[in-house]
Amino acid sequence: MTSGGVAYERRSAAPVIAPVRPRKLAKVPFVELADGRLQGVVSSGSDVERVYVSSITAGDHGLSCNTNNNRPCGGLSGGAHACNHLRALADAAVAQYGVDRVARYLKVALADGDDDLWSGLHPTTAPNRAAEVFSGFLRHLAYLEVPATAEPLPELHWFPAAGAVR
Repeated sequence: MTSGGVAYERRSAAPVIAPVRPRKLAKVPFVELADGRLQGVVSSGSDVERVYVSSITAGDHGLSCNTNNNRPCGGLSGGAHACNHLRALADAAVAQYGVDRVARYLKVALADGDDDLWSGLHPTTAPNRAAEVFSGFLRHLAYLEVPATAEPLPELHWFPAAGAVR
């Protein structure tokens, strides 16, 4: 794949894939498929100081939901029934990546034409991963404060500059 004659592998910037559908960033500001989980941060509906760090593990469909100060979510009952934060996370992921990609990543078997991700999940309780997920969210937020530049960022030094690899 090339853009302007330069292969993406030879550039210091990766192409951004457009979301499948627009989504509301105020409700779910961070969602990603990473580290064997669908994970993200969901805003609290009642307290602007609180967010929930939620995740669903691929394969065993382990559910985890905690506040940003590591308190368990009251709506997650025994890991078998998803709270509203996990449902909002899944909805945001489907809007961002599409139901097929999310289902494939989580290893969810959906019937043909079924767009309900929850119909194929068999949830269990997962270990708390709130600290790692929230840390990733904060790391992403830090990039919003970096001034625009064409110079390489030191923490991304493993990506070669455009034209450096021949």
